[in-house]
Amino acid sequence: MSYETIKYEVEDNILTITLHRPEKMNAFTGQMMLDMIDAFDRADADDDVRAIIITGEGKAFCAGADLSAGAKTFDYEKRDDRPDKGGSATTSDGEIDWSHPSVRDGGGRLTLRIYESLKPVIGAINGAAVGIGVTMQLPMDIRLASEKARFGFVFARRGIVPEACSSWFLPRIVGVSQALEWVYSGRVFDAQEALRGGLVREVLPEDELLPKAREIAREIADNTAPVSIALSRQLIWRMAGADHPMEAHKMDSRSIFSRGASADAKEGVMSFLEKRPATYPCKVSEDMPVFFPWWDEREYE
Repeated sequence: MSYETIKYEVEDNILTITLHRPEKMNAFTGQMMLDMIDAFDRADADDDVRAIIITGEGKAFCAGADLSAGAKTFDYEKRDDRPDKGGSATTSDGEIDWSHPSVRDGGGRLTLRIYESLKPVIGAINGAAVGIGVTMQLPMDIRLASEKARFGFVFARRGIVPEACSSWFLPRIVGVSQALEWVYSGRVFDAQEALRGGLVREVLPEDELLPKAREIAREIADNTAPVSIALSRQLIWRMAGADHPMEAHKMDSRSIFSRGASADAKEGVMSFLEKRPATYPCKVSEDMPVFFPWWDEREYE
């Protein structure tokens, strides 16, 4: 299967998703949102995919929203090219139905899907990453940056506000004060400032960026149990919003109880004792515990 705006390439259990509109600096469109959501659906269903890397084609990671619609770029009711629009949010009496699907932010639809991922996600930020180009990174688990990368939460300079659920993700990653400084100023900053602020893990020369991302992905793919990774990812992310550590204790306990009786746990212990590489038999597509998912799906309302 091919996509209009991204490349989808699996090699040795590692999926690389490459944003692929280089002539537009990989600017984000509704079609890119749909392509990326479908790619994550496809990856979750594929047991051959053990880790995901996301990067950009050419000199940019993603230069933000495609502004080719001019002044009506963010005026959704005046756009006739939005995917899955499903009619107008304006009711017959002129009021806005704020629960209408056409009100939804496309960047948020994407970041919510990345948040749901059952595979670890590594961002390899190769160049300019502003607007949705930076907020789409926030639900990625590990972010690496090229020395040429630039970041910007530029929303206030475009007369809008941060989107893509970034008001939830960003302060959890970098803290409230740093998040607000970047959002208030709307300025573009370099990779070293992103590193100091905790947005990225490491800054690398351009030619070392993807090899480092693959090294991290390779360590995961070669040494860990896929079901354990899928559970761990959801435990860590979802407990970021829990109201008490008891919520973590409940799910830790159930997960350990379930995993402890699995063939994976037996293989993990015996391979360690026998000093050999482990071969984990359980599959994400078939062997998630019966209590998974343990949360109620949230609806847009």
